[in-house]
Amino acid sequence: MQTEEATKAALVMPFINALGYNVFDPTEVVPEFICDIGTKKGEKIDYAIMRDGKPIILFECKHVGSDLNINHASQLFRYFHVTEARIAILTNGIHYKLFTDLEQPNKMDERPFMEFDLFNFQENDVSEIKKLNKLDFKMEDMLFAAYNLKYMRAFKKYFEEQFNQPSADFIHFISKQIYDGTLTPKLKEQFSVLVHRSFHQFLNDKITMRLRSAMLDTTSSVLSQEIPAAPVSEAVPTAPLPETSDKEIETTVEETEGFMIVRAILRKSVAVSRVVMRDVQSYCGILLDDNNRKPICRLHFNGSKKFVTVFDVEGGERVDITSLDNLYELASRIRTAVQRYETKGQEVPVS
Repeated sequence: MQTEEATKAALVMPFINALGYNVFDPTEVVPEFICDIGTKKGEKIDYAIMRDGKPIILFECKHVGSDLNINHASQLFRYFHVTEARIAILTNGIHYKLFTDLEQPNKMDERPFMEFDLFNFQENDVSEIKKLNKLDFKMEDMLFAAYNLKYMRAFKKYFEEQFNQPSADFIHFISKQIYDGTLTPKLKEQFSVLVHRSFHQFLNDKITMRLRSAMLDTTSSVLSQEIPAAPVSEAVPTAPLPETSDKEIETTVEETEGFMIVRAILRKSVAVSRVVMRDVQSYCGILLDDNNRKPICRLHFNGSKKFVTVFDVEGGERVDITSLDNLYELASRIRTAVQRYETKGQEVPVS
């Protein structure tokens, strides 16, 4: 899609339609909406969503790949001032920037209160976008949500910056909460390192607690279920895992989180209670039915380079990863590994 018209037809119109507005009904969606600005007549905006004959949402579109900088929003600035719309959207079909007038009435803010990317979004982003839909749209609710989103977004960005690299002001503020003496340059330098470490440790502790809680809930749920024994004809001997003392095995937070991700990927394929983790010294194995001959994947997170062995092919295949997010990219292969056992009853010799 190299043109604005192709982008509008293939992406923007379906997006508007998904919000419940009929793009072919000119009383709901007006393409090339005319906005007279002072002596300039016939100025047009790409789309205006209407209610009771008045615009409520304005769309300004650019072609796919365009940068959505403040210069591209200049038309929206002008149109926003002369219409009754309180929501303006700048988009290239993939990325959507939502604006309103929180700082000065009838003057569009320079910064969006929300951004939505079709290729990179969270579940709560979808919930916020749904507030624009035809059935649920209420201007007062939308403006209240915009207020919260804009400033929460700013706070989160600040927290992320401080988490990655605490500023001198932030370190000074935190240090004064716990140290009553004079902050000498040497102390500031020492506290800078400690604040950074403490920030990361605090977050890791929170993640660990939540994962442990989730694991306990899952274990309790499985133990409360009566699992029937497999018929003799279906019973499969399992090869023993290498003998390792408990002291040599330490299941890390990363391994636990990786296991939970694999379970989430397989949630619609098999009962999650059938997906089991067995940790050994050299890797963390994830098995189907707790059967060592039905490996789904192995997490090799203990070395300097992280990798995963995926058993969607005979003998398994190594895939190097840089972060846990890469596991989601292996979702189809992880499901295929399970399907091999489900459809053909195959088992993989343990190497």
